[in-house]
Amino acid sequence: MIDVHTHLLPGVDDGSPSPDVSIPVLERFAQDGVQIVVCTPHLDASRANHAPYERHVEILAALRARAPVSPELRLGWEIMLDTPGVDLRDKRLSLGGSRSILVEFPRMMIPPNAAEELFRLRMSGVVPVLAHPERYWGCTVAHLEEWRRVGAAIQVDVAGVFASGAQGALAMSLLERGLVDLLASDTHGDRRALLPARQWLIELGAEDTADLLTRRNAGHLLADEPLEPVPPIERRRGMFDRLKELLLGSR
Repeated sequence: MIDVHTHLLPGVDDGSPSPDVSIPVLERFAQDGVQIVVCTPHLDASRANHAPYERHVEILAALRARAPVSPELRLGWEIMLDTPGVDLRDKRLSLGGSRSILVEFPRMMIPPNAAEELFRLRMSGVVPVLAHPERYWGCTVAHLEEWRRVGAAIQVDVAGVFASGAQGALAMSLLERGLVDLLASDTHGDRRALLPARQWLIELGAEDTADLLTRRNAGHLLADEPLEPVPPIERRRGMFDRLKELLLGSR
């Protein structure tokens, strides 16, 4: 598996506060079968020209040295699109040096120019990977269809798939329509992980889809390759209780 959205770079944002928190998570990920983890601390687009890249490279190197049992670690950012029109083509802002950048909307709201900004980014030569759309207030399937049309890739959080209420309902609707390109943990040094979602998809009989959502498409992003289409998931009724059981068992 490949996880392109984590907050495990210690002490730099609201994620893991120290290596002592990050290292057990990385060891667990390695046991789960995660091969690559991209550390994506928060960054406002308006501060992109002042991103502490060199400092984060040093912190990542120190974390690697202290975590011998770990997936391969790469550096990225989760960039909040707080200001439209910012040039985000610098490879140091990307996911592991690729053309893809992980982005989110501010204040968990959909800005009025969302589609235009995603299209602008795509036309500039980067691939915007929109994080956790299921969390944005008022987000609908129609929004996702438009954002995909303008060239954005869609990343849903595993916790969103397992969530109750509106978040979980939207995440499931997106999966059932084939509108999700990849899943990620978005762990902040906690128990969130890719494995429960992969197991659940396999139990649904969607083993190839599980591999697409938890490994192959993430690998394509990191290698600057085209994404593979993800087929709609046919969710059998009664399986949602098993999904919850898998999540609770992962804590």
